[in-house]
Amino acid sequence: MEYLIIIISAIFVNNILLSQFLGICPFLGVSNKLSTATGMSGAVCFVITLATVVTYLLQHYVLVPLGIEFLQTISFILVIAALVQMVEIVLKKVSPSLYQALGIFLPLITTNCAVLGVAISVIDKGFGLGQSVVYAFATSLGYGLAMIIFAGLRETLALNNVPKAFRGIPIALITAGILALAFMGFSGLV
Repeated sequence: MEYLIIIISAIFVNNILLSQFLGICPFLGVSNKLSTATGMSGAVCFVITLATVVTYLLQHYVLVPLGIEFLQTISFILVIAALVQMVEIVLKKVSPSLYQALGIFLPLITTNCAVLGVAISVIDKGFGLGQSVVYAFATSLGYGLAMIIFAGLRETLALNNVPKAFRGIPIALITAGILALAFMGFSGLV
């Protein structure tokens, strides 16, 4: 039951994008097309989950035993940067079209504060390794869900006659705000 609560909470109630406002740069930058948003969501899902496992192990088996917890943020950033480079190399080999579609946005995962936020969050919440993996995966699913819904809305908005003053980022921000309000409706679930 505890894992189910973690999953529902991470995906819907405390959505990393719409409730905690982490990872907004890629959210606004990559969400123009549904295909690109889906690819970015998959890459972020992989990186968040893998980074959380690696940083959890680093925290509990290196930083805490050596008494150097103050190096948590910098060491987590280095681990995340290395993992993103690995994802970039794999995408270049496995799916060149997705690699080309993501373009400049793939390095944004390195500076995506959602990845670092989840890694630090599981430490702050005192989760065990299993709970951390479930939380990280559910959080990344919530990220992907919000990203894909938002991309679909932006594609629909591109087909509509939006007033000139609201075209582009202004209507995207208004839409993101309305989507965040919609996700607030889930706050009574957990």
